[in-house]
Amino acid sequence: MLKITELVHRQAAAVVAAGETVVDATAGGGRDTVFLAGLVGPTGRVFAFDIQPEALTRTEILLKEAGLRDRVTLLLAGHERMAAFVSVPVATVVFNLGYLPGGDKEIVTRPETTLKALQQALTLLRPGGVVMLVAYPGHRAGAIECQALHEYCRRLDAGPYSVSHLRLINQNGNPPELFSIYKQL
Repeated sequence: MLKITELVHRQAAAVVAAGETVVDATAGGGRDTVFLAGLVGPTGRVFAFDIQPEALTRTEILLKEAGLRDRVTLLLAGHERMAAFVSVPVATVVFNLGYLPGGDKEIVTRPETTLKALQQALTLLRPGGVVMLVAYPGHRAGAIECQALHEYCRRLDAGPYSVSHLRLINQNGNPPELFSIYKQL
C-alpha cells in the first residue's frame, strides 16, 4: 500500500537538487529529515524544527546512523519561527503534522502556528519549489488543522501557486491528507 509519506518523498526528490537548502518543519521521528539530507548532498543544508527534545534526539540518532548529521541544523523551536533561522531560498518545506509517534498525544501541531509557518515557508520557497503538508484528520485536533489548511490553500492566489490536495479514498477511517503547494517558475 502506498503511503502519503512516500508521495512526499517522491515530490521532494523531483524538485530538490544537490546543494540546495530545504526545511523539515516537523522533525518528529526523523525519517523526513534523513531523506531530505540525502537529497541535498554534502553541500546542501536541511533545517529541522521541533518543539520536543525527544523528537530532535530521535532525529539526530537516525542522522548519525546514516552518516548525514553534518548536513542538518536541528532547531528546538516551533516551525512558526522558521523565518528567524532560515533566510535563503528553499527548494522544499515538509510538514508532517499531528503528534510525535510514540510521544505525548496531547502535544500536537496547531492551526495557528502551522498557518504562520506556512506563510513563512511560501515566502522562503524558490520558484519551482514545493511546500508539502501531511495532515491527520483522524483525531480531533488534526481534523481542525486539516480544515484550516484546506480553507487557507483554497484561497491562495493561483498566479504564483498551484495547490493540490490528495486523500487516499480507498483506505479505512480518516487517512492522512497531503496538501502540495507549488510555486510557479
